[in-house]
Amino acid sequence: MTPSKQLKKIPETSGVYYMKNRHGNVIYVGKAVNLKRRVSSYFGKAHDTRIEKMVSEIATIDFKVTSSALEALILESNEIKRLMPAYNVRERDDKSFLYLVFTKEMFPKPEFVRGHELARFGATHFSAVYGPYLSAASIRAALKILRKIFPYSTDSEKQKRPCFYYHLKLCPGVCVGVIEAKEYHKNIRHLEMVFAGKKEGLVKELKRAMKIASKSEHFEDAGKMRNQIFALEHIQDVAVLTREAVFSPSPREGERLVPRSFSEEGEGVGQTIDIFGRIEGYDISNISGAEAVGSMVVFEDGEPAKNEYRKFKIKTVKGINDVAMMKEVLQRRFFRLSRHPERSEGTLAHASQKWPLPDLILVDGGWGQMNVAREVLRENHLDIPLVGIAKGFRRKQDRPIFDSKNVELERIVAQYTQILINVRDEAHRFAVSYHRHRMRRRIRHKV
Repeated sequence: MTPSKQLKKIPETSGVYYMKNRHGNVIYVGKAVNLKRRVSSYFGKAHDTRIEKMVSEIATIDFKVTSSALEALILESNEIKRLMPAYNVRERDDKSFLYLVFTKEMFPKPEFVRGHELARFGATHFSAVYGPYLSAASIRAALKILRKIFPYSTDSEKQKRPCFYYHLKLCPGVCVGVIEAKEYHKNIRHLEMVFAGKKEGLVKELKRAMKIASKSEHFEDAGKMRNQIFALEHIQDVAVLTREAVFSPSPREGERLVPRSFSEEGEGVGQTIDIFGRIEGYDISNISGAEAVGSMVVFEDGEPAKNEYRKFKIKTVKGINDVAMMKEVLQRRFFRLSRHPERSEGTLAHASQKWPLPDLILVDGGWGQMNVAREVLRENHLDIPLVGIAKGFRRKQDRPIFDSKNVELERIVAQYTQILINVRDEAHRFAVSYHRHRMRRRIRHKV
């Protein structure tokens, strides 16, 4: 039976598909929200030479249906690691792809590390390692969904006040000492079971524990487990795969990939930009140069990540010069990277030292701010997409400015303008808030 005829048997549901050659060897593994639509796309239109070559080798197509897109994401990664398909080399070897790890400490936490970090520190540095994952946005979205079911802490030590996530019921209370390590480890173990592809076993385990708790009249515990079971069996997770990357097998010998570097053709022309990854937004606030400050806000999955925000007191610029102030802020931000390269992914250091590289940078300002941002990135040998918004907070006719030769960046700006404006507005709000705080202190000290 030819692959095109096999398409009729493929269902329109989430799952993982396996492309096999005439020898029965799996040459590519992929995931999809809709298996039929995704697999059909390989045969219904023209592709570049690399994909055409893979398609020419396909003899049969198998698939595994999953009950959710999240499970498809996890199964795909586990199957790539197990089968090592020839056309998944990029997913297996690229040191820039993400791995999900669980730290070794009294209250472990899930964190993301890049392949080069994992190679340097070794898998034994962590209690568990899962991946690699091709799409950073997808795995972040998956963990965000699961945190609502099995809360975990991102704090390094006990605090006086509950953390931001405790109020959202995403932290079980490590921050204020309301959960014991033994109970906390249950949540972490349950998360690990999901990422190991053992969701069905986890559901059975929870059902058994729920019955025991109910018989012992521990009804609150039983109710909690009932809710977890329901959530696992009814995961609403289409967002996990709707942002997934387009298939791009590794180039064969003699073929050329456009490098992620600056060139006369435009900055980062060959990039794939993850708008749902990490966006850093920068703004300056001052009154006639007095108490000038800068702000850095961070959005992940299109939403504010307030624990990642940073404040900057301007130190080197006198008078009114927003462009020079922006340059100082960016130099100080990226100086940390050149001084502490081991912290570049921000996953192995203390929470206060987490400075991951952004997927995109947004500055509040025009070409002056854009040019100094570009200069700072060049100085640090970084290729990160840049966008500026030329109008101020709450003004009409917001105008994004960017390298128009970068086709991918142009698409991102056109499709996700509102997210970029939200980042700009939040950077402005945060800068103004910090500036007002410093001005109030200044007035109090004069009095």
